[in-house]
Amino acid sequence: MSISGAMNAAISGLRAATRGTEIVSNNISNALTPNYGRQALELSSVGGGLAGGVRIDGINRQMNEGIASDRRLANAAQLNTQAGVNFLLQLEDITGVAGDPEGLSGRLATFEQSLITAASRPDQIERLSDAVADAQRLADGLNRASQKVQDMRTEADSEIAREVATLNSALEEIVQINIQMASTISRTGGPSPALLDQRQAVLETIGSIVPINVVPRENGAIGIYTEGGVILVDTFASKIGFQKQNLVTEFQTLDSGTLSGLSLNGQDLRTSAMGGGSLGGHFTVRDTYGVQAQSALDALARDLVERFADPAVDPTLAVGDAGLFTDTGAPFDPANTVGLSGRLMLNAAVDPKAGGEPWRMRDGMGATIPGPIGDATLLNNMRAALESERAPASAALGSASRSAAGLVSVFSSVLASTRGIAEQDMSFNAARLTELTQLQLSEGVDTDQELQNLLVLEQAYAANARVIQAADEMLEIITRL
Repeated sequence: MSISGAMNAAISGLRAATRGTEIVSNNISNALTPNYGRQALELSSVGGGLAGGVRIDGINRQMNEGIASDRRLANAAQLNTQAGVNFLLQLEDITGVAGDPEGLSGRLATFEQSLITAASRPDQIERLSDAVADAQRLADGLNRASQKVQDMRTEADSEIAREVATLNSALEEIVQINIQMASTISRTGGPSPALLDQRQAVLETIGSIVPINVVPRENGAIGIYTEGGVILVDTFASKIGFQKQNLVTEFQTLDSGTLSGLSLNGQDLRTSAMGGGSLGGHFTVRDTYGVQAQSALDALARDLVERFADPAVDPTLAVGDAGLFTDTGAPFDPANTVGLSGRLMLNAAVDPKAGGEPWRMRDGMGATIPGPIGDATLLNNMRAALESERAPASAALGSASRSAAGLVSVFSSVLASTRGIAEQDMSFNAARLTELTQLQLSEGVDTDQELQNLLVLEQAYAANARVIQAADEMLEIITRL
């Protein structure tokens, strides 16, 4: 082998060792970076073994696509259940659990106790005023819960709009990466690891919003489909449409057409076809959990209104008159139940803030003058009305006849049960996501192995440098002859 041949081989070795060292350093520094694929230098011999040196053929990105796909699906499922759990937890905070004095059951119990206290001394106006105040607190609790439900539905609608915008942007980015990937392959003969990492990050964004399947195409491109079979990216990116509402009310639902669903390239799209990720979770909150919660709250409000509007309870009322609880001050219309919990108000006849008199708790909503101050009949009738068992107006509270406290208990139990099931699903999905994340990391960058590779590269660099040094010494000897 000639001296020049040895030097050329050594120089190519130095170049390969230098590039390999850069790649190893990059691998170590990105060992915990999400979506990073380990890089490896691809080498081949030049012109006949070691005498010809080495050629850098390219950089190979190593990632288990099967595990990456499973992890994306697990992440989508976890985010899907998380949205529902967050809604249920917030609703439970506002409506309270058993024993919570600020919850619905606690406010109802306090009101019932104030009726008992007032009935023991109906002549004391302070006790009647306390009963009025506790009735107002009960109505306020239902008002607040109803408003919270609609606030969370509005927030879910806004999240849907935000995620649709993110999804459309990400799909366009995938198309651009496909174009760049094809150009890179035509110029270099292989894909760019940096582009692959970038694409992986974008796929993670898309996959968190909606579960996807990725299909390889020619020239390094990919196609993307949802689990429901919707084409998101093929040659071009699909356009997902959604109309955001600034305010979602209890009267607006997807089924009635007053809230927006999704569209695909201008055509209506079944929401379930894009379900399973965070996007589907927000639709579940807005169109399922939120609607069911509002229906149950309205049923509780209706039950309260009807219990106290009965002339058998308050003889001063005629059929159709408003009792202690009203629909925005007016008698309740059974045809207008939706949103009643948000409109529930105390009868102005007993509300001091509206010019009413607390003594009407003792003498009747329709009384024009105070009656006998020692007569506790109406107060006892009101307490008995709370304890009497009636069938609920909404299937959300079952079909069995229950007392007012029993209906609130059913509401709390159903809410807790639904939350418990959702939390179990979320825990399973979170555990699955953690396991797949660990598995993906274990098959990614092994820092111990990378450090061993770095030692080998350092030795190779030193060996090639020694060859160049020896060749240089030989040339000096020859020039001195």
